[in-house]
Amino acid sequence: MAKLLVPLEKHARLTLLLTGGISAIGFAPLNLWPLTLLCLALLMHLVANVESGKRAFLLGWLFGVGHFAIGNNWIATAFTYQAAMPAWLGWVAVFLLALYLAVYPALACWGAWRIGKFAAPASAGATIPFILAFAGCWIIAEWLRSWVFTGFAWNPLGVIAVGDAAAPAIYIGSYGLSGLAVASAGILLLVVIRKWHSALVLTLPLTALAATALIILNTDSIDTVIRDKAFDKHHVELTIVQPNISQIDKYNPGYDAINFSRLAQHSQPKNERTRLILWPEAAIPWRLEEGYPFRYYQFQPGETARGARLTLMRLMNPGDVLLTGVDRLEFDKDRQLVGARNSVTAMDSSGKILATYDKAHLVPYGEYLALRWLLEPLGATRLVPGTIDFWPGPGPRTLDLPFNGQRVKVGMQICYEIIFSGQVTDRANRPDFIFNPSNDAWFGSWGPPQHLAQARLRAIEEGLPVVRSTPTGISAVIDADGRIVQSLPHGKAGRIDARLPMPKPPTLFALYGNILPLAFAALLIACALLPLARRRASR
Repeated sequence: MAKLLVPLEKHARLTLLLTGGISAIGFAPLNLWPLTLLCLALLMHLVANVESGKRAFLLGWLFGVGHFAIGNNWIATAFTYQAAMPAWLGWVAVFLLALYLAVYPALACWGAWRIGKFAAPASAGATIPFILAFAGCWIIAEWLRSWVFTGFAWNPLGVIAVGDAAAPAIYIGSYGLSGLAVASAGILLLVVIRKWHSALVLTLPLTALAATALIILNTDSIDTVIRDKAFDKHHVELTIVQPNISQIDKYNPGYDAINFSRLAQHSQPKNERTRLILWPEAAIPWRLEEGYPFRYYQFQPGETARGARLTLMRLMNPGDVLLTGVDRLEFDKDRQLVGARNSVTAMDSSGKILATYDKAHLVPYGEYLALRWLLEPLGATRLVPGTIDFWPGPGPRTLDLPFNGQRVKVGMQICYEIIFSGQVTDRANRPDFIFNPSNDAWFGSWGPPQHLAQARLRAIEEGLPVVRSTPTGISAVIDADGRIVQSLPHGKAGRIDARLPMPKPPTLFALYGNILPLAFAALLIACALLPLARRRASR
C-alpha cells in the first residue's frame, strides 16, 4: 500500500489541494469522516518527507485552501439573498476566506515539521514525535483561528467525531478533540507505512483516554436519568417554533404578516401547561421596548410597543414565558439612529419584559461592515439589509427568569456565537440550558447541519442541554450528552413540544475552558521532544 503514495509525492501540491477539498466532506451533511482521516494521513506523510519548513508550510496551506473552500461553500449561498452585490461575489468571498484560513493548517504543518526534525533529526518520514507534534500544533492553530481578527471557529476538525466518539471533549474540548483526530490519522499513516510497533504505542494511550471519557459520559447519563425522575416537578415544558420562512421571502412586502401568522399558528397552547416558548433569531420586526421615536412603531400592531406585546400575549397561557429574537435600536442624543443590536427579549404572559440579551460575537460583513471606510466606497455592504451596523453586547450571559413558581436559568447564544468553544456560558452563573436562536436560512443545505453539529459539541463540552430554534431548520432539543432528543428537518414548518433535558454537573472543560486543550497541546509537544531530552541526558 505504501507504494501507492509514490505518485502522489511527485505531484504533492496538486495532490494536497484536492485532498484538502476531499477532507471537508467528513463534516455534515455528508459525514464521510474516514475520508477526512485518510486525507490528514496523506498530508502528514507528505509534510514529514519534505526538506524544509517553508515547503511544509506551503503544503499545509494548499491543503487548507481546498479544505476551507469546500467546507465553507455555504457562505456563497448567503450572497444570493441580497441585491446589493452580485451573487457570484459569494464564491469570490469563499475563496478569499479560504486563502486566509489556510494559514492555520499551514502553521500547524510548519510547527510539526520543525519539532519533528528537532526531536529526531536522523529519522525519515512519519514518526511518533512528528505525529504528536502535529496533533499539538493543530490544536494551537485551531485555537488561534478562533480569536485572531475576531475569529472564525467554524468546523474545527473535532466536529467529525460528534456522537460517542466526542466523549473526550468533556476534558479537552473541541480543539483537543481535533488533536485526537489528527493523532488517529497519524496512527492510520503508521499502519499504511508498516510501522506497526509505533502505531501500537500511539494507539494505547489515546484509546485509554477515549474509553475513560466515554465511561464517565455514560455514567453521568445514568445519574442524570435518576435526577430527572427524582425532580420531576422541576421539569420545564418547551414549545420551539420553526415557521419555515425562507430568506428570499423574509424581507419581501407582506411577508411580515405571513411570518407572524406561522409563528402564531405553531405557538398556540395545546393544554393549560406553562411553557417556555422559543422563537428564532430576528423572529419579528416589531419594537417591544418603549421610548423609540414614533416612526419605528408605525407598521406594527397598535403602532406602539404595548400593542405588539398585547398581540404576543394572546398566544400565551398564564405563566408562559416567550423568548423571541428581535432587533433593538440605538440612538444618539439627537434621536438619530446610529446602531442596532441583534437581541433576544424574554416576555411573560402579562406583557412584561423580563430580560434582554444582545449578541456579542457578530458576523463580520454579515452584521457589520469591517473596514467600512475602505470597502463602502467600493460598493461593498453587509449581507443583512440596512446600512446601520449592529453593535456587540457584553458577552455570554445567563437570563434568570421566573417560571412556574421557580427560576429557570437560560444561557444565551445567538446563531454564530455557539461555534466558539469555551465562550458560550457565563461561568460565574451557570445556566440550566443554552438557548441558541438562529437564522440558518441564509446558508443552503450545508450550513444548517454543520451548525447543528457544532451546537451538539457545545452540549458535550459544557454538560448542558442546547435548544435551537431557527426559521427554516434545523431546530432541535439536544441533551447534555450531545444527543438529539427531538428535531425538525430543514425546510419544514412545525413545532417541537418537549421537556427540557436535565443538565449535568459541570464538566472539567466547563470549569476551566480552553486552558485544558492548550495544556493538552503542550503535553503532546513535550512528549514529542522526549527523544531530544534522552539524547542530552545520555551525553
